[in-house]
Amino acid sequence: MKQWEVVIGIETHAQLSTQSKIFSGSSIDFGAEPNTQASAVDIALPGVLPVLNKGAVECAIRFGLAVDGEVAAKSVFARKNYFYPDLPKGYQISQFELPVVVGGKLAIQLGQGDSFSEKTINLTRAHLEEDAGKSLHEDFHGKSGIDLNRAGTPLLEIVTEPDMRSSAEAVAYAKALHALVRWIGICDGNMQEGSFRCDANVSVRPVGQKEFGTRREIKNLNSFRFMQQAIDYEVQWQIATIEDGGRVEQATVLFDPDTGETRAMRSKEDAHDYRYFPDPDLLPLLIDDGWVERTRVSMPELPAAKKLRFVSDFGLSDYDATTLTASLDVANFFEAAVAAAGSGSAKLAANWVSGDFAARLNKEAKELTESPVSAEQLGALVARIADNTISNSMAKKVFEALWNGEGASADEIIEKQGLKQITDTGAIETLIDEVLANNAAMVGEFRAGKEKAFNALVGQAMKATKGKANPQQVNELLRKKLG
Repeated sequence: MKQWEVVIGIETHAQLSTQSKIFSGSSIDFGAEPNTQASAVDIALPGVLPVLNKGAVECAIRFGLAVDGEVAAKSVFARKNYFYPDLPKGYQISQFELPVVVGGKLAIQLGQGDSFSEKTINLTRAHLEEDAGKSLHEDFHGKSGIDLNRAGTPLLEIVTEPDMRSSAEAVAYAKALHALVRWIGICDGNMQEGSFRCDANVSVRPVGQKEFGTRREIKNLNSFRFMQQAIDYEVQWQIATIEDGGRVEQATVLFDPDTGETRAMRSKEDAHDYRYFPDPDLLPLLIDDGWVERTRVSMPELPAAKKLRFVSDFGLSDYDATTLTASLDVANFFEAAVAAAGSGSAKLAANWVSGDFAARLNKEAKELTESPVSAEQLGALVARIADNTISNSMAKKVFEALWNGEGASADEIIEKQGLKQITDTGAIETLIDEVLANNAAMVGEFRAGKEKAFNALVGQAMKATKGKANPQQVNELLRKKLG
């Protein structure tokens, strides 16, 4: 049976975090009444002139620096001519031959633990453009409404090379890009509101073939889950079509989350079937080295640099450091927790942030910003584990109490609930002697070579101390007494 290789490239529209539109002073706030935020400039009424938003350019420069791309000294705006009902002026201002950012790369993370690996996805370009309006269907029976509020909203379209070979890689890339644009403050990443939208170009080819297969573009994927489902379905559809003797035609397709299927929306004769003309109302965009350098100075520490610092300063593994730099919020939370716990407890803090803490957030579907436990509180809890005030098992009880608001700090809860660990060797020895005396049969089994009996004796000893003894001490003393 023929083996197939999947080839995926992704185009992402990131809405830029400016106060106004890219060529006008109109607001871009989400949720306004339809057609209340569309000015004469946005719909190109006669006699108006677009004026480029400097903030949008600043965002593009930040992105270019973040992905190690080339920020073009000169880029040009063009009119992309096509008809949409929600594009009354008949064209969209974009960039074609000379984009503002050329090239760049983004590292993605695949797998977990021992199967963890990294892959670099190469970027083709990123260009500035305006958004079109929006067609509304929900409130109109058999008709469509038009909302032009979105017309003119600033976008950065980010285009990759066809470097991804599975839906898992595509999702990993989308997540990494989503985290990055939020990290550098150029996009809020709200996928539900359309601030971050991905189109996936998907094709298949026999393993070993150099030429690409015919691609189909899956439009407007607004969740990572839907992206994976859509690509997986599209891949299987293309393979089945070819193996059944059919031909894949280049097309734009939509994903239906209700059916889990993709369906063709329109065919495309050519990859670039739009007509582009230089915009006569806009001068070329010139960005000098000074502007780039001033922007570079204002940039936050980037994920890759922070990851390397976490490895070198805190002794974390690549996997741990990568997990903790998946978003700026998580990275900042971890650093604040380490500051409270002490740098010597960084590994323990990392385990808690990406383990119990993350699991609890996930279980309750909370964002990190909604956590009832602060980084400082978690760090103080980690410090009490590190100095043997409490055991790991007791720490889970303290964390639960902190989460439920039963105390302002780990120390208060430890004191209030009497959870302080017993570390006095003499006291533990006395309890172990009692356990050995009361469990002669288990002692006999252990001495007969049954290791399970030892674990049972440890359990009895911990029970006798109500879980307050240091488990390591219990193990060591028990083995010493049993000979």
